[in-house]
Amino acid sequence: MDVKIADSWKAHLEEEFSKPYFEKLALFLREEVQKEKVYPPGKLIFNAFEKCSFEDTKVVILGQDPYHGAGQANGLSFSVSDGVRVPPSLKNIFQEIKDDLGKEIPKSGNLERWASQGVLMLNAVLTVQASKPASHSKKGWEEFTSAVLKLVSDEKENLVFLLWGKNAQKRGEIIDREKHLVLESAHPSPYSVHSGFFGNKHFSQANNYLKENGKDEIDW
Repeated sequence: MDVKIADSWKAHLEEEFSKPYFEKLALFLREEVQKEKVYPPGKLIFNAFEKCSFEDTKVVILGQDPYHGAGQANGLSFSVSDGVRVPPSLKNIFQEIKDDLGKEIPKSGNLERWASQGVLMLNAVLTVQASKPASHSKKGWEEFTSAVLKLVSDEKENLVFLLWGKNAQKRGEIIDREKHLVLESAHPSPYSVHSGFFGNKHFSQANNYLKENGKDEIDW
């Protein structure tokens, strides 16, 4: 089937779109949007791939589920669009960046500036029904995003993977740790942020690794 995804990714993922699970997922989504409010809007479902090309990818942040409130989800994990109130988990991410690197906390939660530098912000599930977290889990998205993880792990070298929380860490087991840096900690959610997210220094570690491997650091 013809999926509207950035050309740099389409060339690598074409086979996935013709697999039975993806056909079934596409049918589910077509039916779902007829009767329910689904986030993010259709044009932003593959926004992570639009904003960060396969060639440019050097850091992967793995989230879980899109935000399920009106106007929040913009297709990049943890990110919200300009003018949208910064969610608690993202506030905690910004706080850790400040503590780690001394950078001031930005007013906007729009992380497109990270994507443009090579940060792929990938949720495990790319859509959600309004006000119903995890409502689109186990519909096929996890199989697709696992294929994306395996693709970048197999085809690229010296990437940084940021896996926050048990869900991301479980999904990250397919990453080749001989070729890449995998950093794990508690999730930045208010419920777990004090269990090891604060103080993880993932952002300075990521930049140090990129620099050691001849890549530009991320301006977090």
